Amino acid sequence: MSEHLATIEWVRGEQPFSDNRYSRAHDWTFDGGAVVRGSSAPTSVPVPMSDPAAVDPEEAFVAALSSCHMLFFLAFAAKAGLVVDRYRDAAIGVLGRDERGRTAMTVVTLRPAVAFSGTAPTAEALADLHHRAHEACYIANSVRTQVRVEPG
Repeated sequence: MSEHLATIEWVRGEQPFSDNRYSRAHDWTFDGGAVVRGSSAPTSVPVPMSDPAAVDPEEAFVAALSSCHMLFFLAFAAKAGLVVDRYRDAAIGVLGRDERGRTAMTVVTLRPAVAFSGTAPTAEALADLHHRAHEACYIANSVRTQVRVEPG
């Protein structure tokens, strides 16, 4: 088992709050030191209360699924003796209503395009690499996981 840390911080500053017109922009700080600007999606909360240049949680969810899949795919390809030159995934997530009637990311479609050096895998071998990567992906395996809220 391992732990993975992220610190999310929002500061009101001088802006009003009770009028609901406060900025949703905030910072995500990760255990390695990277800081990413986060915000609500402009489709959820209009600009200027949202920062369209920041990463919203929905985008981060799609990116996490895509990144996890890619990392396992690359590992399995390397073990198979394949040489990957480029991996690009224009992943898309759809926010809608789930079977419980709750707003949820209902479908995430990964659309990886992979370029190889030397001998490329057959279509069947490529499909198998993607299948194995999907089965191994921690994030895909965690969708619908228990969420604990521990206020500090």
